[in-house]
Amino acid sequence: MPVKKKFFKAINIALLNVDFTKINKIQNIIAKVKKNKKTIYLFGNGASSTIADHLATDFTKTNRVKAKTFNNPGLITCYSNDYGYENLFKECIKSYVNKNDLCIFVSSSGESENVVKASKYCRSKNIQNITLTGFKKNNRLSKTGIV
Repeated sequence: MPVKKKFFKAINIALLNVDFTKINKIQNIIAKVKKNKKTIYLFGNGASSTIADHLATDFTKTNRVKAKTFNNPGLITCYSNDYGYENLFKECIKSYVNKNDLCIFVSSSGESENVVKASKYCRSKNIQNITLTGFKKNNRLSKTGIV
């Protein structure tokens, strides 16, 4: 099968497997965050950090929802040094996130320890959190979010 045809076939299969119930739930959560003038905090490592940055920019610019990431080198090195890299995002949440804010965790593998720990922390404190993962459907992170 030619490459072009394989690509479009893969896209078609992906679109047929979209869970619109989850998409609608996410849309409603974000609308509520906006209505209540709360903040979306996005987290990720490496390329997922860049995706989180891009999403934060789009939420703020396009949707007028306050959105922030934790990609400041000073903050990363300070919190990692004091609490360990595996606790970086969990400690950021303790310091910054307020009631009715939303945390969104981005991880291609869904196995990054600092991201998983932060999402579990959110769950234990009843902080809304959405997980966006990619490679495997049933990874550790995908089991920790509300969506």
